[in-house]
Amino acid sequence: MVTARIGIIGGSGLYKMEALQEVEKIILNTPFGSPSDALLVGKLEGEPVVFLARHGRNHHLTPSEIPFRANIHAFKQLGVEYILSASAVGSLAEEVKPLDLVIPDQFIDRTQHRIASFFGEGIVAHVGFGEPICPNLAGVVADAIASLNLPDVTLHRGGTYICMEGPAFSTKAESNLYRSWGASVIGMTNLTEAKLAREAEIAYTTLALVTDYDCWHPEHDHVTVEMVIANLQQNAANAQKIVRETVRRLSENFPPSDAHSALKYAILTPLDRAPAATKEKLELLLQKYL
Repeated sequence: MVTARIGIIGGSGLYKMEALQEVEKIILNTPFGSPSDALLVGKLEGEPVVFLARHGRNHHLTPSEIPFRANIHAFKQLGVEYILSASAVGSLAEEVKPLDLVIPDQFIDRTQHRIASFFGEGIVAHVGFGEPICPNLAGVVADAIASLNLPDVTLHRGGTYICMEGPAFSTKAESNLYRSWGASVIGMTNLTEAKLAREAEIAYTTLALVTDYDCWHPEHDHVTVEMVIANLQQNAANAQKIVRETVRRLSENFPPSDAHSALKYAILTPLDRAPAATKEKLELLLQKYL
């Protein structure tokens, strides 16, 4: 099977990588069901990468319907060690303007209806998640953005991403609550990915593309789908350039990541006493510890 060290997750508005060459469509099954869509394996800047449209190429999956475990497991099957996730977000801070870019370094979980762990059914693991974003991978993305000198693009390094359930946008009361917590942006997907990527020992970072001011801003209309789509289209071209430059830099120097050994001290259950069916289900994650 074709393998690649770099995985790219495209969010709203980023359903394909225009520059991907030698593309092969791969349909995978996982112990957690089917991924959001076929995975596209190809070369970007000469480096093998795997691309997946988070919501499907036709955007048919709500945030709560995304098969997060299947998606991350599929990346792991293909040898992915680094995931760059692009995501549309709303801003919760005056200085974070629509069309700005954010590389958050923290998350707050406001989801309610998702399974965000591979473990259970007889095997318990508690991964460290105090630093949910790989700082070394995030640094490569930030350096890539700085080198491109993109016109009218402001990058905010660091900040907190609120992950809400969706699919409805926030109430004004919720938006103001999150602002009082000091959060920077709000989205509906990335925390779940980050948790599962950590359990899969894959380095993960988010490139958050700001589309709106959520609904808290008194001088801006409440967020609408039309507003989001218009700004997404402007962000998409920049996102393509940033991903390409990030891949080029990674191919020259893959950084170390603590995520790559996240399970080393996380598994509490003696694996020689764990249920055989669960060990088989999690074999891809556990193979170096069995």
